[in-house]
Amino acid sequence: MQLNFDNPKPIYLQMVDEVKKALARGELSPGDKIPSHKERAQMSQVNPNTVQRAYQEMEREGLTETLRGQGTFIRNDPALLLKIRSEMAMAAVKLFIEEMRGLGIEPGETERMLRSELYEESEEG
Repeated sequence: MQLNFDNPKPIYLQMVDEVKKALARGELSPGDKIPSHKERAQMSQVNPNTVQRAYQEMEREGLTETLRGQGTFIRNDPALLLKIRSEMAMAAVKLFIEEMRGLGIEPGETERMLRSELYEESEEG
């Protein structure tokens, strides 16, 4: 898990985002157990209270569930992965569009540049 301590976004929210990205990339799956608060704090070198807050946020969002005596698990919901992937993709698209508008680039030019880049990537890969 990579955390950027210079990022203005709170660390506990960065931790939530990293779990979501791991799910979207297939590194985590619904039903997987995630490390305990203490293990995660040691791995990430952050305060255990920060990890606890991240875990509380993930549970509040319905991303995880804690089973007494067993640990914390990614909620075993087949629709969860699709929902997270869709939400993260839309956030990336909105950020991209906002950046292009900030540069004063017209929508048609943005679309042309995006198609060109996508086309070039599909030829390479």
